[in-house]
Amino acid sequence: METPIIRIQNLGKEFKTANGPVRALQNINLEVSAGEIFGIIGLSGAGKSTLVRCINYLEVPTEGDVLFEGKSMAAMSDHERRRTRQSMGMIFQQFNLLAQRNVIRNVCFPLELAGVPKKEARERAMELLKTVGLEDRAQAYPAQLSGGQKQRVAIARALATRPKVILCDEATSALDPNTTKQILELLKDINRKLGVTIIVITHEMAVIEAICDRVAIIDQSRIAEVGAVSEIFLNPRSAIGRKLIMGEAAAQAAGTAVSGESGRSIRIIFDGRESAEPVISNMVLACRAPVNIMYAATRDIQGKAMGQMVVQLPPDREGARRVIEYLESIRVPYEEVNGDEV
Repeated sequence: METPIIRIQNLGKEFKTANGPVRALQNINLEVSAGEIFGIIGLSGAGKSTLVRCINYLEVPTEGDVLFEGKSMAAMSDHERRRTRQSMGMIFQQFNLLAQRNVIRNVCFPLELAGVPKKEARERAMELLKTVGLEDRAQAYPAQLSGGQKQRVAIARALATRPKVILCDEATSALDPNTTKQILELLKDINRKLGVTIIVITHEMAVIEAICDRVAIIDQSRIAEVGAVSEIFLNPRSAIGRKLIMGEAAAQAAGTAVSGESGRSIRIIFDGRESAEPVISNMVLACRAPVNIMYAATRDIQGKAMGQMVVQLPPDREGARRVIEYLESIRVPYEEVNGDEV
């Protein structure tokens, strides 16, 4: 089996404060394969930004270790860690561009630190600006750029030293939805063309769905669950997973409705049917029985319907039977649920 490019083993991080120690991370174990786009998602304060800074040892873990290409970062000297960090580019929410430098000199900056000759650094910078679609803005300054353009410069800068991994810490949180979509498409394109492994830190499930192959959900300093994005979306096992996918209000409403006494409820699972297929409408027409939709968490992902829906079955036994038989006949997965399962 191929060695993961990053392996996190029993990692923990504790900060000393005036009010005593604060545990930011506890017993984190993760593996990231070379070439994948791996997401880490959690609510504010869950520990995800601390985790990404521990991955490249900008924060030294209190316990545990990070292995990069099989080599322990804990065992490395300071010089070896600095060299290893050159293989890990980083993109931040607030871009972190140098205001007094123009675009091309911002991209050249990590190359200067690495001792790359000036002519070679500028050639590399122009090549990267072309990659991110900003070759015509090489002489502009950060103040003259839009948010999306600033993030494209930051991406070019992160790629300057030819890293094997890019760490994105809430890289789209400061951008509008349309610009976010463009930046995510750019990252996917870079991943596909250059083979760079990308780790995405975010609190937005939409970002995970749009770009990631696998995802880890972090909650209260621990990993709650890990899996393929489609699997987590279809069947989140943790309470925080359901909350992130459904939204807190929807989860509470569904739990209240499902645990009521108005009839049986089922969770219908959409695991890749054509998104244009009107499953619920066809079911109601075929069964001649109305159903009450308590909540839906479905997405059209590349033309396929992915997600789940909780419906209350008709109160009469015969109507409920017809609905169940119809779902079985068209091979739509379902399961009975109660309030604490939602």
